[in-house]
Amino acid sequence: MNLFPDPAPSLAGQNLADILRLIRTPNVGPVTFFALLRRFGTAASALEALPELASRGGRKQPLNPATLAQANAEMEATQKIGARLIMYGEPDYPTLLLNIPDAPPVIAVHGNTSLWSGRDAIAIVGARNASAHGCQFANLIARQLGEKTFTIISGLARGIDAHAHKGALPTGTIGVIAGGIDTVYPPENEKLYAQLRESGAIISEQPFGQLPYAGSFPGRNRIIAGMTLGTLVVEAAPRSGSLITARYASDYGREVFAVPGSPMDPRAKGCNQLLREGAGMVESADDIVQALNPFRKNLFVQEAPSGYTQAQKTLPSNDSTMQELREQLLEKLGANAVSVDELIEQCETSAQGVLTILLEFELAGKLKRSAGNKVSLTPSMEETA
Repeated sequence: MNLFPDPAPSLAGQNLADILRLIRTPNVGPVTFFALLRRFGTAASALEALPELASRGGRKQPLNPATLAQANAEMEATQKIGARLIMYGEPDYPTLLLNIPDAPPVIAVHGNTSLWSGRDAIAIVGARNASAHGCQFANLIARQLGEKTFTIISGLARGIDAHAHKGALPTGTIGVIAGGIDTVYPPENEKLYAQLRESGAIISEQPFGQLPYAGSFPGRNRIIAGMTLGTLVVEAAPRSGSLITARYASDYGREVFAVPGSPMDPRAKGCNQLLREGAGMVESADDIVQALNPFRKNLFVQEAPSGYTQAQKTLPSNDSTMQELREQLLEKLGANAVSVDELIEQCETSAQGVLTILLEFELAGKLKRSAGNKVSLTPSMEETA
């Protein structure tokens, strides 16, 4: 279990408004955000460089960052409802989340941050249209794991997620949501949201007021996987979001567990698939405890990484060599995701040059990033406003 694979430097001490402006800018996701910070040192410097980088990537329309007024409004609205914004590397930022390659630069938190400070966590996820037995098992195993001092993390969806949260309410549970920190989705979980705000915690990386959308759920799933030592899937269809969470857990070097089910039940097919791929079979809480015991008791306590001290602030010259590399990369990229390492190898050039141009393409709206450090062209390569 590789929990600490070269985390990004801390943002502690940087201006929160600048951080929000940068991460809320169109086409700037977490990977691009930290690439910009490594290059320019501060969010303020990165914001100044965005127009030129996007133009080099072929963007026709100006790339407009979020405004200072928007950032201030988000900070004020978050504080008004009793939540807070925590930057990557600050003391209350979840330790395990520091060490995923696409960690959120800032999270909004409503509730008790001690639930991930000095406590180990396990994710329990599964089908929304879960069976009665599946819901009962999720509730039971969440309660049993909570009694063994695990914090239970899930996605506050209906079905397995909701029952896992309910089972862990007396001992500690965290809901990671796909909308803004102020949104409740689905509406029938309003009471459960209120219970987590009171005795547990809710986490979001989305802007205040943002309603959940299709693209925000995979991001929510990566945070669930990234905050935990392992992910348990109770019921899941073969193409479900729960399997996305499990894949993230595997990519991050965390443990994956699954509950076996009847081959006659389509809700068991995803779990049985995970078991065939090597996931740990779970019939009781003890199966998880025994598998994770070697990694518990804060064996991996790590200080937050230091700040950005060696920024490379000089933009590469827009010479013919860089233009040739841009054309070469556009030729090699397509609809299917390819690893960045493979692109660097095939282009037979410096990693810095390839990474710079990929950054330009993303800011121009041409590039999509996927799990596993893979990239592809956006479906239509249309300019975004």
